Amino acid sequence: MQSKAEIDQVLRQKCEAKEIPGVVAMAATGSEVIYQGAFGKRDLGKDDAMTADSVFWIASMTKAITCAAGMQLVEQGKLSLDEPIGKLLPDLANPQVLEGFDASGEPRLRPATKPITLRHLMTHTAGFAYSLFNGDCAQYLEKTGTPDIFTCQNAALKTPIMSDPGTRWEYGINIDFVGKAVEAASGKPLAAYLRDNLFAPLGMSDIGFKITDAMRKRLVGVHARGEDGALSPIPFEVEQAPEFHMGGGGLYGTAADYIKFTQMILNKGRGNGNQLLKPETVALMSQNHIGDLSIGKIATKAPMYTNDVDLYPDIVKKWGLSFLINTAKTAEGRSAGSLAWAGLANTYFWIDPARNVAGVILMQLLPFFDGKALEAFAGFERGVYAGLDAGSGQRAA
Repeated sequence: MQSKAEIDQVLRQKCEAKEIPGVVAMAATGSEVIYQGAFGKRDLGKDDAMTADSVFWIASMTKAITCAAGMQLVEQGKLSLDEPIGKLLPDLANPQVLEGFDASGEPRLRPATKPITLRHLMTHTAGFAYSLFNGDCAQYLEKTGTPDIFTCQNAALKTPIMSDPGTRWEYGINIDFVGKAVEAASGKPLAAYLRDNLFAPLGMSDIGFKITDAMRKRLVGVHARGEDGALSPIPFEVEQAPEFHMGGGGLYGTAADYIKFTQMILNKGRGNGNQLLKPETVALMSQNHIGDLSIGKIATKAPMYTNDVDLYPDIVKKWGLSFLINTAKTAEGRSAGSLAWAGLANTYFWIDPARNVAGVILMQLLPFFDGKALEAFAGFERGVYAGLDAGSGQRAA
């Protein structure tokens, strides 16, 4: 597969030029891995070379996994997409909308016009925000002393919504509530539920909220890009003794494990010999669930952590349960109707059912949506499609 050499060259060059610290990339069809590569360093402050089994904080790539768990419980009738979720999660029973702040800086709240549902949560239309992208949310946290979601404290979930449920798409802490719903409906902590019902059946043995000793030996350091463009390691770790497991962003794992999850979606809910979701459920998850709403530019309010996020500005983007859906073919070759998302430290995945291919590329640097990281991602994705188009069918791993 000619494209393997091309992908290797793109990723190696990015690392050698210190444009990114290190990277692991993996692509697969429903039945086999067709590319894998590891380049650069795990941590620019140390000597360890990146390896294919390196462990990354996958951040918001956790979301699709948490929603898959939620959909298993929907199949079983233990959760409903459209019942008011407040029946199960009392904290969401009487949502308050933040209308702004009065002259003295006090938050002005009013009751929401309708109840929040699981579908709202899975599609980021419940009204919840992230302080990284919403200034009013950030101001509310500061004014009230409410902890940020990254503290993994239950108090962090006690925030108002920024708009009435179902009225707009806004990226936020919604999937953390999906995690809470999974716990309430299953009677298990989220970590245990995911382990028993997704990770173990799929043979995903190197993923979890808790970094085990074995995982820590292969853990990739997080880096920050300075004003001058140079990268330096920073201390960063998701709370390892959390009050709740962050279903929206708490997982650590490997490319090999995440690719197994993407293959399960490609294979209509089947993976490692186990049917984890019904084919019709996977089809449902892959459809637009936000109607006429669409996803535009997500402007940053915290440039240290994230740049403005503007995915495929020329393509209308929709949202499934819980994936970004591109409605037209991308420049890299991704088919219309593909599923994708990403994680804050520049980790990305896509699932293209039309071409029966999925890819995962993992880096660890901030801010998110980094130009050099995106170039590495685009080079990788283009190479994967070039290999498919060449129809070589040879194994490139």
